[in-house]
Amino acid sequence: MLVRTTLAAAALAALAPLAAADDWPQWMGPKRDNVWPEAGILDAFPKDGPKVVWRAPAGSGYAGPAVAGGKVYVADFVTGEKVLVDNFARKPYPGTERVRCLDEATGKELWKHEYPVTTNVSYPSGPRCTPTARDGKVYTLGAMGNLIAFDAASGKVLWQHDLPAEYKTKPALWGYAAHPLIDGQKLITLAGGEGSHVVAFDKDTGKELWKAGTQKEQGYSPPTIIEAAGVRQLVITGPEAVRAYDPETGKQYWTTPYTATSGSIIMTPIKSGDHLYVGGYQGKSLLLKLKQDAPGVEVVFKDDGGMGLSPVNVQPFLDGDVMYGYDEGGNLRAVSATTGDRLWASPGPIGKVLGSGTAFLVKNGGRYFFFTEAGDLVIGTLSKEGYKEVSRAKLLDPTNTAGRPVVWSAPAYANKRVYARNDKELICVDLAK
Repeated sequence: MLVRTTLAAAALAALAPLAAADDWPQWMGPKRDNVWPEAGILDAFPKDGPKVVWRAPAGSGYAGPAVAGGKVYVADFVTGEKVLVDNFARKPYPGTERVRCLDEATGKELWKHEYPVTTNVSYPSGPRCTPTARDGKVYTLGAMGNLIAFDAASGKVLWQHDLPAEYKTKPALWGYAAHPLIDGQKLITLAGGEGSHVVAFDKDTGKELWKAGTQKEQGYSPPTIIEAAGVRQLVITGPEAVRAYDPETGKQYWTTPYTATSGSIIMTPIKSGDHLYVGGYQGKSLLLKLKQDAPGVEVVFKDDGGMGLSPVNVQPFLDGDVMYGYDEGGNLRAVSATTGDRLWASPGPIGKVLGSGTAFLVKNGGRYFFFTEAGDLVIGTLSKEGYKEVSRAKLLDPTNTAGRPVVWSAPAYANKRVYARNDKELICVDLAK
């Protein structure tokens, strides 16, 4: 029987450090908010670019690296076949998914775990989810739903689940891409299947603690926890509904309908004050007002293509009451998080408007670092007035394809360095002032 913790105790557990303060142990960083808190970072790039500390070979994939405890963790895919990107196609590609651990100082491989997999998803280049490091363990989720917990030091498999097999489902069109969430003793992930859209496992043993919800597909939106009406609420967005659950028990608090085009709901909902925003493909936007007397929501607007933004590859960044992010049409936009009003649009650091244009945003102090799909690292500023570029350097060549050469993998920022990968190599670059 599950024991319900108090709100204060659960909040303290959720805020417990994932790793050292300067690490980047999971998707979007230490607090899962794309804030890089380190000081002493350069103001502009040297004329010849920043120093590359080391390079290590890599396979293909969209999973960003994680950095924790002197190690770098990355997931990739190796196949002997030429992988073709054909959106909406599900051609099978046999190969090997790998989880690799590298020495942070040298890039030397410390351990590697491999398992055979046949991908049959669109954009079949490899894993999508950044590894998560916590309490001496590392957790990974592959493109086809292989959820694995490792001993961080040795690479020993501690437990694993084949989510499609166990929950009688199949990967969505673009594979498993919703980064799992560690909350206290729980690892929470989208699984799919009847009554198991979201599942919580014991992070140490892999035992299922609870499961909840049914939706036609998993979707791609990572779980998030907010606080409203005096309780912690696990918000799960799927192709048919946005729902909130008690994260300790899986009991549903509220639900509101949502219809995602082709099942492609990608962004994690963003909370600003008492508002919650969800933006999906083809203008499927939803602004909710959170009730304060008891868990629940009211719809402010829905499916208004002239409001909000519709992210494809990049999680929007909330700064004050303004969201900044790349829209499906290829514009960098500033949008009010509480009204959905669009403040401005710009090509931003990409330099031109490209459909599904991608530049990953991370804030450091009063400025932003953007890693673009062309492999450039750009320093710039964002405000309600617009975007300004400060400095730019080339890090990697775009080796994937989306009708054009791209690199679609979010980097990690740790210990005054950036760790970035394409489909050929993972590099460590010094960004110290």
